[in-house]
Amino acid sequence: MRTIFRMRLWVLVLLIGIIFEATDVEARLYIDITAPSMRKIPVAIPDFKDLGKRSEHPELSSRLSEIMSNDLDLSGYFKPLDKDSFIESPDSGITRDSINFRDWSVIRAELLVKGGYECIGQQFKVEVRLFDVFSGRKLYGRRALGSLGESRYLIHRLGNEIIHTLSGHLGPFLTGMAFVGTSTGHKEIYTSDYDGHNLEQVTSYKTITLSPRWSPSGDKMIYTSFRNSGTVLFMHDMIRGSVTKISDRKGLNIAAAWRPNGEELALTLTISGNPDIYLIDITGRILKRLTKHWGIDVSPSFSPDGEKMAFVSNRSGSPQVYVLDLTNNQVERLTFEGVYNTSPAWSRLDRIAFASSSDYRFDIYTISPDGKDLRRVTQDRGHNESPCWSPDGRYIAFSSNRDGDNYHIFIANANGQNQRRVTFSDGDQLSPSWAEHPK
Repeated sequence: MRTIFRMRLWVLVLLIGIIFEATDVEARLYIDITAPSMRKIPVAIPDFKDLGKRSEHPELSSRLSEIMSNDLDLSGYFKPLDKDSFIESPDSGITRDSINFRDWSVIRAELLVKGGYECIGQQFKVEVRLFDVFSGRKLYGRRALGSLGESRYLIHRLGNEIIHTLSGHLGPFLTGMAFVGTSTGHKEIYTSDYDGHNLEQVTSYKTITLSPRWSPSGDKMIYTSFRNSGTVLFMHDMIRGSVTKISDRKGLNIAAAWRPNGEELALTLTISGNPDIYLIDITGRILKRLTKHWGIDVSPSFSPDGEKMAFVSNRSGSPQVYVLDLTNNQVERLTFEGVYNTSPAWSRLDRIAFASSSDYRFDIYTISPDGKDLRRVTQDRGHNESPCWSPDGRYIAFSSNRDGDNYHIFIANANGQNQRRVTFSDGDQLSPSWAEHPK
């Protein structure tokens, strides 16, 4: 009977979605990140301790904790507590023996992140430890070394490992974005970290440049720029900094997308008069015409295995999302709700996001490739357009004007929870693309 009772208790814990598993070294906590909805875990992240003898760069004490707090907040799994509620003694350290866990339990923290750092010239060392407040057990501990300029990167890396410890999956903190920005008065391509920091301008063409798309490996980017009354598809090597012209055929060369093999692209061309989608290699050589219809076919996006392609066509009278099976050339209509459906993006977890308008307002939806399980991601918050997926398929980025006239990039969990703005530049930020290994 005792064994049966324990088994039932174990199942109950699984249903709650959080499992504590004790080991000889440390306790581990698992978060069910596949749950349709989950309670955010209250976590306390006090300022990092300066462990150096010279007390160099005291500003890092609060900055490092803010980076970690922002990462865990944007992940959607945690609720970082306000530092004004912290009551611990200033003498408290980062080791278990130096922490009074009651100071954290009384403010209802369930997890505690303790960090320390040391700077010697341009050398930077940081240590992070994660504790279960209730039991006082250490769940995670790691040191990292680098240069002072890598401090943000190192905190992102440690934050990723914390997410991995708790869920079995890495966080998105080392990923990056590309998007169209208009802060110069022109539409140019920019890149940033996933959280909007480390912003860099990639192009300076002083014209209209659109549709940045990272390669599957994250070392290259394609985009279309308007030149001499036409459009040109370029490929930008983000490691070497070189730019190659891929397609400058007469008419349109737009909305290109990478096939998962990283060697082929799909884009819309008008070389036969009508906008159709073609498959080309990275030298620009046409391999195959993928669509042939009197309608306008644009916005290709490949399935994870590269054997299917979602795209937008007005062949039914209004823009709708279709799926082409590349093995048999069969086309099936995917969307039937909404009068204008566009910008499909196929995730690594085999789900398609798209923007849809039925009431003169665009919102983001996701759907299974078989047309079932339609889910609404955004609602009643301005126009929301151009969705893209994080490399692991667990987050969505999109552009929205919910905060005013301009568009900015927002990210959210795949189920639509925890929608947060991550770009704050002047002008618009549009058409995001999310990379696993940014420059």
